[in-house]
Amino acid sequence: MIVNKEISKLKLYNTFSRKKEEFIPIDKKIVKMYTCGLTVYNFAHIGNLRTYIFEDILKRTLLYNGYKVKHIMNITDVGHLTSDADEGEDKIVLKAKKEKKSVWKIAEFYTKAFENDLKKLNIILPDFHKKATEHIHQMIDLVKILEKKGFTYFRNGNVYFDISKFPNYGKLAKLDLDKLRAGKRCEIDKAKKNPFDFVLWFTKSKFEDQEMKWESPWGRGYPGWHLECSAISMHYLGNHFDIHCGGIDHIAVHHTNEIAQSEAATGKKCVNFWMHGEFLIFKKEKMSKSKNEFLTLKTLQKKGFSPMVYRYFCLGAHYRQPLNFSYDVIENAKSAYDSLSNKILEIKANIQKSKIDKNFTKKIQNEFLAKINNDLNMPEALAVMWKVLRTTKIGCKEKYKLLLEFDKIFGLNFEKIDEIQKEKEEQFGERELVEKLVKERNEAREQKDWKRSDEIREKLEKLGVEIRDNSNGSTWKIKS
Repeated sequence: MIVNKEISKLKLYNTFSRKKEEFIPIDKKIVKMYTCGLTVYNFAHIGNLRTYIFEDILKRTLLYNGYKVKHIMNITDVGHLTSDADEGEDKIVLKAKKEKKSVWKIAEFYTKAFENDLKKLNIILPDFHKKATEHIHQMIDLVKILEKKGFTYFRNGNVYFDISKFPNYGKLAKLDLDKLRAGKRCEIDKAKKNPFDFVLWFTKSKFEDQEMKWESPWGRGYPGWHLECSAISMHYLGNHFDIHCGGIDHIAVHHTNEIAQSEAATGKKCVNFWMHGEFLIFKKEKMSKSKNEFLTLKTLQKKGFSPMVYRYFCLGAHYRQPLNFSYDVIENAKSAYDSLSNKILEIKANIQKSKIDKNFTKKIQNEFLAKINNDLNMPEALAVMWKVLRTTKIGCKEKYKLLLEFDKIFGLNFEKIDEIQKEKEEQFGERELVEKLVKERNEAREQKDWKRSDEIREKLEKLGVEIRDNSNGSTWKIKS
């Protein structure tokens, strides 16, 4: 869409400044954006996926505003310990032991599963989806630069970043290091000068069975978790780029350490906008793999909630607000999504009906743009969409055109809703039984046997079938 940026300038919340700022790209031609990918030792849980949906909405909004976007996402397949700091065992090593597979097989399997989840959710894939293990050379080079500039020290076989050499460490998270007690954030590592120093390169740790190791100037070993994002982002996007995203749990440690090592290496600001998505709350806590209190997209599908229902559910809350998940709440989202799908199918069935009101159309387009450009306000953008669905000022042809325009942001596959519905019906294993029951119900209604009619409706609902009655009989569809 060609937009008039003066009508509604794009404003995004910058975690660094703690306020909304007008977005102005470094290069007018292209926006450079980096998003933290998954640590591939397990399936992505739906809390993780909420963050990737937020980042997808951001990317779609940039595209909608006429920008080109260069998007890089890493895949963490080495170096992420069970603590986000420097303690514990490598998560992938731990999983490999449990499943009795090589670390390489574990990483490959869960990387493919993650990419499959992104596709199911209609998330636009990054331009480059890069594994940490493919960028060891870049990481070693970055440590060399930091070492040459005096930001590192070598103790007990590991290379540490010395935060005392970096002014304003913790500025992203607004950490007051003097008030934070040693060991509060991580267990005390006696080799560290400061408990907030972090490992850039391990050659020794508590665990000697790390399969993934590479030769380096400091000995055979592997990188710390934080190092990969700086090395990969700088390699593909340069030393200074527009946007860096992640979950809010990355602010205090991972992104704080990224800023320290990147800016220490280059001597200048690394990122203009830091953006973070809030948690998905499940059973009154953030969804967490470490506590085994997490749900996957596949789990939701087995329970009858399609990926598009989950995406719609996530759009119902602002990305900077915690989102409470329960089956009752997502059931409500499913009902709303079903209603939306039915309305779009009805509009498509009557697409020839046209009624033009240019003033209404222009007003509604500007209203939609204002909502998405106000820090990606999806709940209010959805409200604009429902206003279009309910209006009588324009016809079905005009409504459908607007809906497709809005779906460039929502990513709910409006254009394919009838195809999705047809595919579900073709794959439905109870088709013959349903058609038999619908026929019996039509006969019962003709005989005014309302009790029998209601009994059959209940049976159909248990089969996941929705019945719509009209003067010519009844039609049915698989629920979303």
